[in-house]
Amino acid sequence: MGKLILWLLAAGKMGKLLTTCGTMLVSMVVYSWVFGWRYAVGFVLLIFVHEMGHYVAARQRGLNVGAPTFIPFVGAWIAMKEVPHDVETEAYVGFAGPLAGTAAALACYFLARENDSRLLLALAYSGCMLNLFNLIPISPLDGGRITAIISPKVWLAGVPLLAALFFYSPSPMLILVAVLAYPQIKAAIWGDPDKPAQYYEVARDTRINYGVLYLGLVAFLAMMSYSVHGMLDGTDG
Repeated sequence: MGKLILWLLAAGKMGKLLTTCGTMLVSMVVYSWVFGWRYAVGFVLLIFVHEMGHYVAARQRGLNVGAPTFIPFVGAWIAMKEVPHDVETEAYVGFAGPLAGTAAALACYFLARENDSRLLLALAYSGCMLNLFNLIPISPLDGGRITAIISPKVWLAGVPLLAALFFYSPSPMLILVAVLAYPQIKAAIWGDPDKPAQYYEVARDTRINYGVLYLGLVAFLAMMSYSVHGMLDGTDG
């Protein structure tokens, strides 16, 4: 019986690994039809690093989470099998993805400069833009999870940003984000009955620290995106 239990546990872990690897491979194949296989592999790996940032942070805080699952042209996510215990934990896990993703984008950037590679430069730009998009302050994006520590009402600032993006470049992905964000916006306005008041109780210094780090990362990614885009266009040395 003991061996059977161990075998089932091992099979379960192998199943999670196969799901992650399988959905990664599918995403690479789909992206390669549009962008070529080299870019597709790099882009999916950038998403993987981002998601693993969330995964590691969640495990550090003792949360039960699943391995990343990928969907082409949507992205990826880790299944949260239990909700964070407080808003600081939610912000911590939310921040880890963009931080890891930014580090991966910077690695591409420096390798691109060293090797004069437009492919790596394009991946650096995509990585910066991907993480910048995720920092829009609206849940369920990472920016919403981070700014919840300041106040869920900050999510209201994300609504015009999302609308402006849609009018600038209509995308089914933006519609999906809007649909998922709708109940969160209602919660920001009327309150969330599923989360008690103590969920949002956090020291003032902690709110300030997260707010400063959030704004700093947004500014950095915005500047990097602008600079790398100029390099790709040949307008910046």
